Amino acid sequence: MCGIVGISSFTKDLQVNTETIKKMCQVLSHRGPDDAGIEIYENALLGHRRLSIIDLHSGHQPLKYTYHDQEYCIVYNGELYNMKELKEDLIDKGYQFATSSDTEVALVSYIEYGPECVKRFEGIFSFVIYSDDQLFGCRDQLGVKPLYFSYDEDELVFASEIKAILIYKNKAVVDRNGVLELLGLGPSLSPGKTVYKGIESLRPGHYFIFKNNHLMIKRYFKLKSTKHTDDYDTTKQKVRKLLIHSITQQLLSDVEISSMLSGGVDSSIISAIAASYLPSLATYSITYEDQSKYFKAYDYQTSQDDDFIKLVSDRYHTVHFNVILTQKELVKHLKTSLIARDMPGMADIDSSFFCFSRHIGSNHKVVLSGECADEIFGGYPWFYKEELYNKENFPWLLDQDKRIELFHEDIKKLPFKEYIQQAYDNTVGEIDEINEDEEDKRKRRMIYLCVEWFMQTLLTRSDSQTMQASIECRVPFANAKLIEYVYNVPWRYLYVEGKEKALLRDAFKNELPKEILERKKNPYPKTHSPVYTELVCQLLKESLEDQDSILYKLFDKDKLNDLIETKGASFSYPWFGQLMMGPQLIAYLYQIHLWGKIYHIELEL
Repeated sequence: MCGIVGISSFTKDLQVNTETIKKMCQVLSHRGPDDAGIEIYENALLGHRRLSIIDLHSGHQPLKYTYHDQEYCIVYNGELYNMKELKEDLIDKGYQFATSSDTEVALVSYIEYGPECVKRFEGIFSFVIYSDDQLFGCRDQLGVKPLYFSYDEDELVFASEIKAILIYKNKAVVDRNGVLELLGLGPSLSPGKTVYKGIESLRPGHYFIFKNNHLMIKRYFKLKSTKHTDDYDTTKQKVRKLLIHSITQQLLSDVEISSMLSGGVDSSIISAIAASYLPSLATYSITYEDQSKYFKAYDYQTSQDDDFIKLVSDRYHTVHFNVILTQKELVKHLKTSLIARDMPGMADIDSSFFCFSRHIGSNHKVVLSGECADEIFGGYPWFYKEELYNKENFPWLLDQDKRIELFHEDIKKLPFKEYIQQAYDNTVGEIDEINEDEEDKRKRRMIYLCVEWFMQTLLTRSDSQTMQASIECRVPFANAKLIEYVYNVPWRYLYVEGKEKALLRDAFKNELPKEILERKKNPYPKTHSPVYTELVCQLLKESLEDQDSILYKLFDKDKLNDLIETKGASFSYPWFGQLMMGPQLIAYLYQIHLWGKIYHIELEL
């Protein structure tokens, strides 16, 4: 995995920005501590940071290739899992290769097939190619790897992380729409949007061409609605085949691979299949100090993970590491995780993921994750709880009024409900409708919403926090062919006899212990310790002592003090999804305070 940056213009003198591109590259050093490179052209400056995973010794970037006297140059972030097949096809067509890296395969594929090359790729990637006085940039089908950009009539600036673009812009402006995104929809964001004025995210399954200062963006991948004709047994076998293929593809590496293991269905399947191919697979789990002492089961988190993890680890003889985070470590890295994401995110869910990744990184550069299964196999409560799936709005934003009550009077005047509803309607309007019953239409709509919104929030967390720890996270469930197939299966296949994620469980019932097959879905573990609550309350209290805090411009002071005094109890709904309640909301508000100070946020309302 890597970090890429670039500046392009066909009218400006880019030579004055050579020091800036170096700074942009340096700020992404965590994404690529193993190597760095910069290439300077008249109309483009390209920079790269490298984390060596494949072709450890000859994968330097930017990478060049000359064909028919035309030079092509690429900066690439990702992995092509079907690299071998692509390379064999290109060799048959007469191309020669100087490296064994997938970077060169991606570049030569572009030379042969042009922009349509991306339709042949299976993997996780974002890259930009400069050739013939134009830039071509793209992002993988499902958005596992990020690509941000800022475009005006004179130039295009791009990077793997927003912070690199902010170095070039030298200011961080959040306008009216940015506030609506942050406080209305956050930490999820509208497809293609960021909270920053003038900075966008290239949507998954899209590519751009920049030439003569004109930017064209095109969608090359979208989930399509089709009639599902396979019976249940055939469907189950195809799901099994597609997922095993995705997992085994992602075992390609020149360094050792590990796996996250929570004891849930998703991570257990991935660890089980990986362990059958890799001897002595290392698995990692996470918990918190005194978790057993303070754990309280509730609707969404019904059990602790330890016993279930042991069942899988023992059955597949994995070398297991149990990472125990302290409350102080969790709080300390709220700042680190904020900087990794470049905006307030999922509070301690982000910081714990960073700490977890850092522990993994002490032994391994690559880890497999079970994320993205619930979005397609119906693991979230909004797939099966009537009061959630019947909402004509985002089901993970439970009570917009409760959010708005916390805001400053001036902020309350912004049209939050209208903005959120329009964002929802825009996404639903993208769905291809076919003639089917309402139950299946609802299921399809929910998967599409999850893939375009909720999954992107989690993938942003995963990429930002693991790359901050300089490791690569691979997500086998985020596979385009698998999601395309499951997108069209009938509702009744996902919930056979009312069983949550029945299709996935049945497809892998021979690999998993009965206890895990029957275990209710549990989300990523959060801390239940009162020590954590005390620590974040103290931090928010100290933040409010700063009269210049951005919190005073965005929130009602009395409401914030109520949160501190009640230790979060005055806000009884999850701010987002299933996890951000009470102490997590307080930590989130503290992150907003830090964000305002560290990024010198300019509000433009």
